[in-house]
Amino acid sequence: MNAHISLQARVSDYLAERRRLGFELRTMGLALANFARYVASVHHRGALTVDLMAEWARHDRWNRDNPQTWARRLKLLRPFVRYLRQFDPRTEVPDESVFGSVPGRVAPHIYREEEVVDLLTAARALQPQGGLRPATFETLFGLIASTGLRVSEALDLLDADVDLKFAMLTVRQSKFAKSRQLPLHPSTVEALKRYRCLRVRQTRTTNETPFFVGTRGQLLGQPLGDRQVHRVFNELRDKLGWVNRGAHDRPRIHDLRHSFAVHRLMLWHAQGIDIDQAMLSLATYLGHAKVSNTYWYLTAVPELMALAGGKFERFAEDSGDGDE
Repeated sequence: MNAHISLQARVSDYLAERRRLGFELRTMGLALANFARYVASVHHRGALTVDLMAEWARHDRWNRDNPQTWARRLKLLRPFVRYLRQFDPRTEVPDESVFGSVPGRVAPHIYREEEVVDLLTAARALQPQGGLRPATFETLFGLIASTGLRVSEALDLLDADVDLKFAMLTVRQSKFAKSRQLPLHPSTVEALKRYRCLRVRQTRTTNETPFFVGTRGQLLGQPLGDRQVHRVFNELRDKLGWVNRGAHDRPRIHDLRHSFAVHRLMLWHAQGIDIDQAMLSLATYLGHAKVSNTYWYLTAVPELMALAGGKFERFAEDSGDGDE
């Protein structure tokens, strides 16, 4: 590493260059900033090595003793360290031999309706009772469950993006630099309306105010932080003691998004709606870049395996009738 140009500066230059091309890089940005701080903390000098990167990967903030987690963290570094080699050819690039390959997408925890109800009830019971904080988390978790928003999309909403008169949500420049509008169910509109009324009584609001805000001390009215949201969710999850039905180590906030998609597909199937015809609508609503990402649910989620099997059986029967 050039002594005159810090690793953090290289990180900033790399992210700026990639974001100009339309990449958001939220997760990678956090990981690279954390890696730069780690390198500084161990007083590393010279070219970056695979051993250094592997040690950083093992120090994830959740202290998970899991090579799959380490492999995912190491994967986040690879594009950046390849970029660094143009400045220092001695920079080493880690391959999959370090911790093994990164596992593909695995089945999520699909929340049952009563689990979502219990989550919102637990959020409502947060302290201070009847205050803005419990209302914020109840509304946030409820919105993700009822619309399938990504956590980052929900937290990036501005007050102007929530049009309760026309029951419409505008998600701006989300993943893949795309924007979309989402129609809202009347019950969701009412919940958002209650939260907005409570929020405007406690903090000054403009069109540019974040819809979900911090509630304590100097954070009142400021954007609600991702880490705080996950911390509160994890506390409520552990308190509720759900039995994990997914392939991740624990149920996650993001699984609320997966649950929305799965329940919608199951409802369409029960209503006799052609899944193939409706899949493009669901992919658009969820903000998927490719409809194949939405079809993944049919083969990866146990709740939908029977649906996929039924589609194959009907195909086989139709083919058999033609042979007779």
